[in-house]
Amino acid sequence: MSSQPVVCQLLHSLVVGGAEVLAAELARNSAERYCFVFACLDELGPLGEQLQAEGFTVEVFRRRPGLDLQCMNRLWQWWRQQRVELVHAHQYTPFFYAAAARAWRSGPPILFTEHGRFYPDYPRRKRIVFNRLMLRRGDRVVAVGEAVRDALVRNEGIPPRRVGVIYNGIDVDRFANKLDDARTARRELGLADSDVVVIQVARLDYLKDHATGLRAVHRAASHCKQIRVLLVGDGPERPRIEAEIARLGIQTHVHLLGLRHDVLRLLWASDIFLLSSISEGIPVTVIEAMAAGLPVVATAVGGVPEVVLDSQTGLLAAASDYMALGAALVKLAASAEMRAALGSAGQRRARELFSQHKMHAAYHLYYDEMLGNGRTGTN
Repeated sequence: MSSQPVVCQLLHSLVVGGAEVLAAELARNSAERYCFVFACLDELGPLGEQLQAEGFTVEVFRRRPGLDLQCMNRLWQWWRQQRVELVHAHQYTPFFYAAAARAWRSGPPILFTEHGRFYPDYPRRKRIVFNRLMLRRGDRVVAVGEAVRDALVRNEGIPPRRVGVIYNGIDVDRFANKLDDARTARRELGLADSDVVVIQVARLDYLKDHATGLRAVHRAASHCKQIRVLLVGDGPERPRIEAEIARLGIQTHVHLLGLRHDVLRLLWASDIFLLSSISEGIPVTVIEAMAAGLPVVATAVGGVPEVVLDSQTGLLAAASDYMALGAALVKLAASAEMRAALGSAGQRRARELFSQHKMHAAYHLYYDEMLGNGRTGTN
């Protein structure tokens, strides 16, 4: 048994998404300080398979629909078997199951990180009561941005003094632009040098509102025939997205690429990043796009305005406003100089505010305080 403190990362699953990637990278980069195990309430996912191959313990509980009391009990027993000393729950449902599994028993403290909010977001009395009863003095709550923090206070009834903010971070050094690789990627996708390439990296989920993005592309393509769009991701909305592409008649403009493992090369091959969500926390994909030097066209939802400064690192529009998004795409497509200026500013902002090193150091401080081991180093 390792002498390091055992930390359980508790998630819905380990599919490829912002919260999941954050949890995986935190474990990979902190393995000298803590022994990480992973618990998935619902399914394993491709990222879970990767972590298992790397030697991490990953347990899947196959939670049943509704309130699964047996899942809570199995989770508690598994913590005891693994000698878990701290639970890091990512998103509200994993936090709920962690707190309910521990119930009134003596058990590990819980660090609850809220990555985003469901839509629509509003107060729920039962949840507020649960949170006040089950959140213990030794537990901690972290929001990935100020907008998410405000939602936790307003809609979950968590006292403001108990909610900290740690911005999502990435390995910004990986995103230095490599033009040769960009040209190679464009050729592989059949893209011409004269094409203006827009990329959207997002799970094909209703919260990402791809329909609005596609309507914006349809409007932009009527003004700029060279616009080409790369849709990266997979999910339950794929059939509807395919139908919308056909309905709009933009098949020649849109490349539906599915789940890819070379997103960085695709970012380098692109000119503009698009986000059309109706709800977001602090989207990691936007930070990655900025670090890669891309200007961002996005909906001003959740924490997006905390990341993208309108008219400085990108152009923002209201949720569902495909006309405004389309106009922003046209504006950027027409000006390589504007794309370069906004992209450079975004790259500087990503490096200053959203580095992985800063994020991990902040989580280490929480871990060490909650574990009570007195360690204060953050390297």
